[in-house]
Amino acid sequence: METNGLPLVVGTDGSEPSLRAVDWAADEAASRGVPLRVVFASLWEHYEGTALASDLRKPSEEVLADDIVDSAARRARRHHPDLKVVTEVLPEEPEYALVRESRDAAALVVGSRGRSGLAELLLGSVSLSVAAHAECPVIVLRGSHDNRTTPGTRGRVVVGVGEDGKESPAVRFAVEEARRRGVPLEAVRAWRCPAHETTDHPLMAGEPARLHQERAVEALESALQDVPADVEVRRRTAEGHARRVLVDASYQADLLVVGAMRRAGHFGLQLGRVAHAVLHHSGCPVAVVPHRVPSS
Repeated sequence: METNGLPLVVGTDGSEPSLRAVDWAADEAASRGVPLRVVFASLWEHYEGTALASDLRKPSEEVLADDIVDSAARRARRHHPDLKVVTEVLPEEPEYALVRESRDAAALVVGSRGRSGLAELLLGSVSLSVAAHAECPVIVLRGSHDNRTTPGTRGRVVVGVGEDGKESPAVRFAVEEARRRGVPLEAVRAWRCPAHETTDHPLMAGEPARLHQERAVEALESALQDVPADVEVRRRTAEGHARRVLVDASYQADLLVVGAMRRAGHFGLQLGRVAHAVLHHSGCPVAVVPHRVPSS
């Protein structure tokens, strides 16, 4: 994927999940050959008071924020001494700051949850909001990953193939990620046979299902027709709900890639049920790749 030198952005708040995200993002930025931008966002001025903000001394929260990004930058450089790392402290809500950062980023990396996380299985509200609104691909660190992008422990990138065919930004992103890692790309298309299409006639049994499976195969071929020859592709169709099929596949993947439609003029979470489900239940990091479409 062409990034034109845009930085990879990672959000951190000093929590362990966000520091693991810094590790992962540093690897990703180094493999892409782009700078790493470490961002901490918090409404410290609101909580500490405007009088402190105008004082010659920094508010305690701002001091903490500087320490957090400086520590994260040192952590990134420890693994990649030649990596260009820049830091930024932003006095605003993190979900708004990170979505704005996504306008000038190659990709954005966040942990599954931050300091306010309540349970391992729950996705933090900031991560969910950023994945639903960002203008660049968002990688959410889910599952029992080993904190490194290379080499992968499971040896594959999985992409869910939807309705957008060969124009799919998610497929293009997944192809580049598989190529960068030197692993196969597994393209998965789920299909279902609606109950009203089934029949009890013995000569017709299985016919509707066969047609749906054939359409799934055709969708895969359409989406993958422009994949370069140097990327190994494994095609797989599976009967069932797409969200269940992809969550199952995530436990054998180093990265799961899904698309998310962004309709012009629409507000609220723009993820779709499949992306929402895998973000909550995936066994590996999830890349949510936006696909902008005209408002219907």
